Amino acid sequence: MKERILLLALAMTLVSSAFAELQDVVAGGSIKIRGGRYMDTYTSPTNRQIRWPGFFLPTRAIGDVNGGQTVLSPYSWGGSNDTAVVQQYTKLNVRGDFTNDVSAFIELDSYARWGRDFRSNYITGFDFRNTPSPNDVDLYQGYIEARNMFGYPVRARIGRQELAFGGQWLVGAGGGGTYLSKRSFDGIRLTYDTDKFTVDAWWSKLAENSPLEQDGDIDFYGIYGTYKGIENITLDAYWLLVRDARRLNDTNFAWFPEYIEDVLNIDDYDVTNLNTVGLRGAGTYGAFDFNAEAAYQFGNADQIGSRFKPFTYGDDSASFDGLWGGNVELGYTFDMNYTPRIYIGGTYFDGEDNRSISFWNWINPFDRPQASVGFNRLFSANQYSVFLDARASANMSNVGIIRGGVKVTPTEATEVSLNLSYFESVGNFSAPRHFSIGKFRVPIAPALSFWDQKNSSDLGIELDLVGVYKYSQDLDFKAGYSHLFVGDGLAQGNYNAFNGLGFNGGRDNKDADYLFFETAITF
Repeated sequence: MKERILLLALAMTLVSSAFAELQDVVAGGSIKIRGGRYMDTYTSPTNRQIRWPGFFLPTRAIGDVNGGQTVLSPYSWGGSNDTAVVQQYTKLNVRGDFTNDVSAFIELDSYARWGRDFRSNYITGFDFRNTPSPNDVDLYQGYIEARNMFGYPVRARIGRQELAFGGQWLVGAGGGGTYLSKRSFDGIRLTYDTDKFTVDAWWSKLAENSPLEQDGDIDFYGIYGTYKGIENITLDAYWLLVRDARRLNDTNFAWFPEYIEDVLNIDDYDVTNLNTVGLRGAGTYGAFDFNAEAAYQFGNADQIGSRFKPFTYGDDSASFDGLWGGNVELGYTFDMNYTPRIYIGGTYFDGEDNRSISFWNWINPFDRPQASVGFNRLFSANQYSVFLDARASANMSNVGIIRGGVKVTPTEATEVSLNLSYFESVGNFSAPRHFSIGKFRVPIAPALSFWDQKNSSDLGIELDLVGVYKYSQDLDFKAGYSHLFVGDGLAQGNYNAFNGLGFNGGRDNKDADYLFFETAITF
């Protein structure tokens, strides 16, 4: 206790001396609360059913998100309890300017779900306030910023910070969808900014594993350039690199020298290097607005390949080579009452499903499997479905999407939007050959995993209706309803979640619903 008091006194002394040097201090923050209810969507966490993969497909390298053979799909599409949750996301920040070109920014955040942090037991009356939940409040951002460095229009940010570029299609902070928590990075960012163009370059540390591994970290690098020389239009080009050097090993033949393992092609995994290069154009032209982006990925994907192992070892030749992603949207705003805006768009995330095996693969357990790699959405903030893309970060891949909708503003304070989206799987999963009895699918010969059939690519259609009421400049209210018309590809199952590594098969084809209410205030 004495040590805490001394530390607090020292901190207060340092803060008071620092404030003496400050020119300006600005405080701010936000509170966002969202209550939502999913109906006929997810299985109960204590009663998840095993789907096709793993259980019915022995000797096949499934490569699920956990690297195992048994896939527990969180989806149900009927016959399960509804899921309801209230989220609250709170942020508080302080910005201090020391000079015109030097400042510091500190932001704390807390993400919680109502009912998980209550500190008292009503039955016994025991008070838990002396044992609060860990990590309730965390440092979301904390960086030093220097501008106009060395007489040039260069800005440097060092510390924990948000990274958000373009339409946040691949790199963004998030927090705008059904999951309120946001994302920040530990790193260094340099920005060269002029009237005509802006260039950002950064390095960030995603995971630190020393001293367990000399080179076992995950780093994220990038260069993002924007040309602003055309009125109302921006043109972007970028290169992104995620380097994952964590050690991978399948076998531990202690009696084998390392060079023999290399000769036998055992434990021969390389560092994963996920490269993404892309172009983007966005802006307005008269009443039209547009946003178009395309990206190509290449590099080693051994971290994914290591997951595809039916027995001992996985695919040490897996790669991201040849994966494409694209996003386009065209809108038009009418100059009339309610200022309606209509739009149409499409999104594509490349993917493959190599989980089907031949008869030779089936009888040869030493045949090395081929991994199924999908377009990696990195740190996207774009959410395309409240059902299929609604986890902590947008990660639906191996999918094509066609969407359209309309938005109207009946008054200055209200806004209503209606959106319709169609989802289709790109690489379909091969399920066991089976016959159906009602909603149940009965495999004909579960042990003959090479005898399979492709599932449908039709994932379904989603309808979203959202209304926003701006009570004041700072306070918003939002409510919405979504309905998912479940397609055969969802009922049967495909690998579309978790960048193509998560199975989304249900046990029925019953449609799903989602209702939510949200309020947010910024100060």
